[in-house]
Amino acid sequence: MIRLLIIDDHEMVREGLKAMLSAEPDFTIVGDAANAEQAFALIERNRPDIILLDVRLPGTSGIEVCRTVTERYPEIAVIILTTFTDESLVEQCIKAGARGFIVKDIERFDLKRSIRAVARGEAAIDTKAAVAVLAQLRRSPQNKNEPVQESLSSQQVVILRLVAQGLSSREIATRLYLSENTVKGYVQEILHRLGVKNRTEAVMVAVKQGWL
Repeated sequence: MIRLLIIDDHEMVREGLKAMLSAEPDFTIVGDAANAEQAFALIERNRPDIILLDVRLPGTSGIEVCRTVTERYPEIAVIILTTFTDESLVEQCIKAGARGFIVKDIERFDLKRSIRAVARGEAAIDTKAAVAVLAQLRRSPQNKNEPVQESLSSQQVVILRLVAQGLSSREIATRLYLSENTVKGYVQEILHRLGVKNRTEAVMVAVKQGWL
């Protein structure tokens, strides 16, 4: 069962999401909040698996909420829900620790699939958002203060490219004729070598390094 918490300052959005997602047999809504203060109280009490978070909140921004959740509760995954695909906004959210970035006009099926992907430890970035962040990263100079990361093997680069395309471990396994566990092992080694926490950050590093 995937425990979900919805944070959005628009009641209609919260009610719509609850109605859509609570019908799924593997989802349970543990609460909803209109602002950061309400959200942190619910997070502490209910410990959801995934938070669906609007980036534009009154008072404390969604980005700050995401950063705080990532630091205090690293086991909780945050999916940003927004109507905006501004390049810098997408990058800020990912750097704050978001595991997903979804535009609110996403189809119902894709939203549910994205939630399940994040629950499996994968990343979920809306196609519109992915285009924006990759464009931003390609224009950003490499930070000279960042430590030089170990280079990846050719097989790891191939897998990272498939991760960047949004494929799950199972889909990558099918594509490369490997077992799903083998692919998961490769992905964990990639994260370790790059010094990142999740697939989204790994893709960001790969773009900066020019591997994609």
